[in-house]
Amino acid sequence: MSKTAYVFPGQGAQFVGMGKELYSSHPVAKELFDKANEILGFRITDIMFDGTDEELKQTKVTQPAVFLHSVIRAVCLGEEFQPDMVAGHSLGEFSALVASGALSFEDGLRLVSKRALAMQAACEANPGTMAAVLGLPDEKVEEVVKSIEGAVVVAANFNCPGQLVISGSIEGVDKACELLKEAGAKRALRLNVGGAFHSPLMEPARVELEAAIESTEFHTPRCPIYQNVTAAPTTDIDTIRRNLIAQLTAPVRWTESAKAMVADGASRFIEVGPGAVLQGLVKKIAPEVETEGRQ
Repeated sequence: MSKTAYVFPGQGAQFVGMGKELYSSHPVAKELFDKANEILGFRITDIMFDGTDEELKQTKVTQPAVFLHSVIRAVCLGEEFQPDMVAGHSLGEFSALVASGALSFEDGLRLVSKRALAMQAACEANPGTMAAVLGLPDEKVEEVVKSIEGAVVVAANFNCPGQLVISGSIEGVDKACELLKEAGAKRALRLNVGGAFHSPLMEPARVELEAAIESTEFHTPRCPIYQNVTAAPTTDIDTIRRNLIAQLTAPVRWTESAKAMVADGASRFIEVGPGAVLQGLVKKIAPEVETEGRQ
């Protein structure tokens, strides 16, 4: 029997105007957006609906904005939202947890806001960067980054076959890019990001978020969630917590997650939230499945 997987995007999917139509056409969306403004202590809706790209790029804005758009869109789906399984890419894992009932809307938003600020502080304390590597097998990229000594660089996002993002110190990432091009990468290019996400340089943020996650109430989700750290399904609250804490310094295993969902019966993937990045990645990982978006 075919199953439907709902997937939720991460940072980078944001755009000016996101959520505006939801706010004006769904009373429940308006209520949740207004509640978010109160919880965050600033009018994030003004920036999301009518701000500039620069304002939307601020870390304290970007992560809550993507989370809000995704979660509120899922709520507005009403009875249509019947997931057999869920997953989210990095930040999107928090959206998936709220949409599946593992976290309340309020607690999810508070954690995302805390995560954004903790990551920003870690970026300032330990400057770093990330780079996209195209056209090499994952194993080759991992082999190259492991060979680099004296600088931090790791495989951070396993997005789809032939597309991997590395993360670490500026020196480490630049050295890795050189070596990866020599090894045959079609492209190894620094990304315009604020820091070394999903690398050991995020350790201060992981410690800060751990305390917040440990003190937050979680519930058993309505369906399995395939978490970034393990790419395995779970509904166990302790496991969810542990994986969520590890996520900041561990790689996002998106290729494995999508493959695992397909192996467990998913033939339809619906991306909920801004953009269509995950639909594209899923199509490259499993060309045989159906993909749709709910923006």
